[in-house]
Amino acid sequence: MKLNRFLFLFLFLTFSTLVSTEANPYAVHHLRRQYQQAATSKEAGEKFHKLMAAYDKQDAVVLAYKAAAEAIRARDASMFNKLTYVQQASKLFDQAVKLDDDNAEIRFLRLSVESNLPSFLGLSQHVEDDRQFLVSTLLKHPQSGLDAESFGLVRDFMVQRGHVSEAEAQKLAQL
Repeated sequence: MKLNRFLFLFLFLTFSTLVSTEANPYAVHHLRRQYQQAATSKEAGEKFHKLMAAYDKQDAVVLAYKAAAEAIRARDASMFNKLTYVQQASKLFDQAVKLDDDNAEIRFLRLSVESNLPSFLGLSQHVEDDRQFLVSTLLKHPQSGLDAESFGLVRDFMVQRGHVSEAEAQKLAQL
């Protein structure tokens, strides 16, 4: 009887943990996929922004995705609203970095946005710092703190967008 109770409790707790993890729309692996989709589709961008606009907690990585959602909103906005959304994204990135300045995923998201902004806006001041941080982090892999999915995503972005030297690209290709 005690064994049955223990087994039931164990299975119940295991199942409820799985369900709650999958039900969390702000789980980082979900946000990564939605961000990638939002970067290529206006409809996905609107859906991603709507989800992230509702986020009101202080998890640094999720705040960085919220910032990225603002930047994507700026991409699809009228000329009148673009600057407002980009400035909001910048504020959210600053907040996320203050919470966790050694987080490569946050720095990657900020770099992916800032490196695409026109320089005259003056909102791209972290590009070189983030680039150096990310190259250094990537070269430490697998001790980089990035999981395999994040490592591949960041490495591919850095190489494809020319944010690494030829020598760095060759080293990264070997990892």
